[in-house]
Formats: sequence, structure tokens, C-alpha cells
Amino acid sequence: MQMLNFTVGPVMSDEKVLEISGQSSPYFRNQEFSSIMFENEKLMLKFMHAPQNSRCIFLTASGTGAMESCVMNILNAEDKVLVINGGSFGKRFVELCALHHRNYTEIPVKFGKQIEPEQLYKHQNKGYTALLVNMGETSSGTLYDMPLISQFCKEQGMMLIIDAISSFIADKLDMSSFGATAVITGSQKALAVHPGISVVALAPSGIKRVKENPEVCMYLSMKQALDNGERGQTPFTPAVTTLLEINRRLKLIETGGGIEAAQEKIMFLAKQFRDSIKDMPFKYVSDSPSNAVTALHPLNVNAKNIIETMKKDYHMWICPNGGELSEKVFRVGHIGHIMPNENAQLIAAFKDMFKRGLL
Repeated sequence: MQMLNFTVGPVMSDEKVLEISGQSSPYFRNQEFSSIMFENEKLMLKFMHAPQNSRCIFLTASGTGAMESCVMNILNAEDKVLVINGGSFGKRFVELCALHHRNYTEIPVKFGKQIEPEQLYKHQNKGYTALLVNMGETSSGTLYDMPLISQFCKEQGMMLIIDAISSFIADKLDMSSFGATAVITGSQKALAVHPGISVVALAPSGIKRVKENPEVCMYLSMKQALDNGERGQTPFTPAVTTLLEINRRLKLIETGGGIEAAQEKIMFLAKQFRDSIKDMPFKYVSDSPSNAVTALHPLNVNAKNIIETMKKDYHMWICPNGGELSEKVFRVGHIGHIMPNENAQLIAAFKDMFKRGLL
């Protein structure tokens, strides 16, 4: 029996996308592939509502590779950086700043909680030049208050670097409105294609930063990615098939009503699921949930048991949490090629578990 995937990445893909992965990767150092890459860049920037003269680079790496590339290429040793840390991926930005000797201050946010204005404004007028945030903290399912964060950065004249790896398509994202210097996403999340590509959209201010900063790396070099992108290419051999899948997926979004329609679908699936389990013995982890994922704390049973039962008895994957939360929290994703009937199967599985006394 086929497994249904309700994790937050990799996720299920449209059959039209999967047609591409069933073929051998083509040769890519030619105009045909360059044309596809130009189209990928154009559509990504359009769907992110990027400002005029922005650029988009495609790295053959996981989202962490793009996060590290931003820390290395956009920031420099003179910067003074704020990092919002409310979970596993906020911690990752902290670790990257420490590794690359960036002068940073951590803003700790309680797991699953929204950032409060005073947590930001206690740092105002202290010379900070950049802020790093995971727009959707996937480990807790929290969507941070981006208008608040954006306004703070604008008032302070700070660069804003956004990890939207899980939030792109799932949640409202307007790069121009946010005044973002850079926005990151990945192929295996709501883009719903195979893993292997991370994407960074750079505003003109971000491009200027990259070009002015000294080169500090080769494989994750944004300078080389921007230079090669002018001809629709990448500096090194990319995940060619995944880039072709991205092109197919972006076109499907375009012809299917645009980014707003894609987001509405994810919002519907998330709301339908949450409304259907509200009487079950779960506590929501986040008080400001993203559309991408619902993080739940079961009140009566071990989270690992729920994950295993879903896999064994219902042929569905849902997400574990790591570390000390592995037995306390599980997550259900709402991204990917999930059809309404499949969402109904997911809901029915939880209701059956509840009826069987397994929750």
C-alpha cells in the first residue's frame, strides 16, 4: 500500500512533476537549460514579490547550505547581528554565526511562543546592522510576526535575512513589503519537488553586499552564483533534474491561479485538519501556527507511539521532533501535493486512533 506523506519535507509531488524525475538528466551547459533557469528566476522573484532588480540564485544544497551562504556572503566581520532563536532552526542560525565568527546577539524566544515587541526594541539604537529570522520555525510550527520584525529592521536601518524554507507558498511572504535583504527557501518543502536545491532571492541591497564583501568560500559563493546566473547557469554541476522539476512546479502554480491560490489551498488543509482534531487530547505547541505545519503535544501518550501507529496501521508518515521533545511532540505537515481526499484520510486516521483509545 502506498504511503501518504504528511511531513514537512520531503513531501508528495504532483504526477506532472514526477514525470521529469523518471527520465535521465539532460546535458545542461546549453541555451535550452539556461532558458529554463531564467524562467525559474523570474517566477521565483514574482512569487516572492521581490523588489525590482532583485536576483535569485540556486544552490545545490539543503536549506542549511543557503543559510550558511547568507551568513558567509552577505554578512561580514564588521556586522553586528541579531538572531531570533525559538527552536532548532533558530539555533542553527546561531551556530552558523558562531562558526563564521560573526558578532551576534541571540534573542531567545520560548518554544512555540510569538516574539514580543520588547524583545526586539530592547536592542534598538545599539548599532545592530542585520537580523536573522526563521519566518516559520518548523520545529515548533510557529509563524513569527513578520510585520513587527520588518518594521523594527526598517526603523533601525538593518538588513533582514529571512529563512522562509517552510513558509514560502504556505504563508504570506512579500519580500518588498518586508524590506528583506535576502529570502531563503528549499525545493523539498511547499515547492513540492525532490530535495537538492536551495534558493536565495537577493534584493539589490543584498546583491551590493555580496559584491562588496571579500570572497570567503567557493562552493557556496554567491558572487560566482550571481555571475553565472547572468547566463542562466550555475558555477558547478547542479541538481539538474530538481531544477527541471522546479520549473514544472512553478509553471503549474502560475497556471493554477498563482501563488495566492497555492497558499489558499495550504491554508484550507491546515484549517480543516486543526478544526477536525480540536476535541482530541492534544495541546497545540504554537500559539501562532504557520500554515505549513501543526505541532502537537499529546496529553496521554508518547508522541513516538502516535508516529509509529500512523506508519504501521494507517500507512502515513508524520513528523517526529528531535532531542528532548522526541517523546512529547509530533508534527503534521500541510504542504506538498495533498488532495482533499487524502487530508480526509489523515483526519479519519486520527479519529480512528481516538476511538481505539490510542490517543
